[in-house]
Amino acid sequence: MFLSLGSRTVRQRDIIAILDLETTSVSRRTREFLRGCGERGSMVNVAEDIPKSYVLCQENGEEKVYISQLASGTLLKRLETN
Repeated sequence: MFLSLGSRTVRQRDIIAILDLETTSVSRRTREFLRGCGERGSMVNVAEDIPKSYVLCQENGEEKVYISQLASGTLLKRLETN
């Protein structure tokens, strides 16, 4: 099964976490983690509008972070309906 993040889909089995960008980015460690992902090239921005969430995935042994314009609650509901 797949989860649509907006303009991109990911396999459900690859998803580690779905996180709210606004509430989690308050933490310095989270900001450092996201900055590091961007520097390593493991961040993919699929947001066509203001980003609201990010999805941490493990794909083929590599960590990927997808930035999405969809709210984390919306993504979780999509998972539940699949």
